[in-house]
Amino acid sequence: MRRKILFTLFLGLMVLVVAGQEKPKKHIGIIGLDTKHSIDFASMFNGAAAKPEFGDYQVTVAYPWGSKTIEIGYSRVPVFTEEAKKLGIKIAESIDDLLAQVDYVLLETQDGNLHIDQALAVFKAGKPVFIDKPLAANLTDVCLIYELGKKYNVAVYATSSFRYTEPVLEISSGKKGKVLGADCFGPCEEEPSHASLFWYGIHGVEMLFTVMGTGCESVTRTHTNETDLVVGIWNDKRIGTYRGMRIGKGPYYHFGGFAYCEKEAVPLDNYRGYGFYGLTKEMVKFFDTGIVPVTPETTIEVYAFMEASNQSLLSGKPVKIADVITKAKKMAIKKLQQYQ
Repeated sequence: MRRKILFTLFLGLMVLVVAGQEKPKKHIGIIGLDTKHSIDFASMFNGAAAKPEFGDYQVTVAYPWGSKTIEIGYSRVPVFTEEAKKLGIKIAESIDDLLAQVDYVLLETQDGNLHIDQALAVFKAGKPVFIDKPLAANLTDVCLIYELGKKYNVAVYATSSFRYTEPVLEISSGKKGKVLGADCFGPCEEEPSHASLFWYGIHGVEMLFTVMGTGCESVTRTHTNETDLVVGIWNDKRIGTYRGMRIGKGPYYHFGGFAYCEKEAVPLDNYRGYGFYGLTKEMVKFFDTGIVPVTPETTIEVYAFMEASNQSLLSGKPVKIADVITKAKKMAIKKLQQYQ
């Protein structure tokens, strides 16, 4: 009898030891349930479709609200809130409530106008943050977010998931040789509260910069109600273009293009190896290491390409990206004084 009791105690002790050795989860909070991106990312960490390689992390809490003025966003909050709950995610009453419970943040709010105030709360709490597209509603605020990140010594990661589709990764790895030029396309519905192309053109422009690299010098834009064509000339005289479309249906009107490489012209075919998984991998590396996968300078140039295209449209002339960035950074530094 005594032996049986001792054996039972031993088993109980071993269970406690094993339980004590189990690694605690790292908690992620999501700000904004007004976009399907929130659920796409959450599903990488939670629920039946969760990826085992991300098992150290879990989305534990979300604050649902973003814009209450953009209908495509606020109308979906109730739907995505229910989907979040099904993934075991608690709903926070406020951003401060969320920040008290998490280690890392995905700022998913669809309205870029809200990102400065939301990001500022995250920065003050000292939480590393991924900010989904659009990073902000105009280039000055894009620069301001990075300045605020520096002020509070908090790392900021921002990019489109289309940076991580399979064909884009294949080309950017150099497997097809040097990229001699590229044409990218995608839908570019616009939102009046955001600088033109920022709302949805960002995906195709991000693809363009991923395969071409940085170093775009000047931009020219042609516009009709149905289509935008933006032509960039890089500092080594390569040409990259973005075609934004507001008409057409079917799979070939989503995202794609061609990269003209030394070895062959490579199609950037639609959604092959859709980039949420690749982006989540980079996000986890970012959380693990604190190293930002896409530098602020790169992201600022991506948004400056779009802003320069807006100025080209108004002037009818090519616009130098360096001039656009210089002006935006000066305005951001001036605006930063409001946050002292």
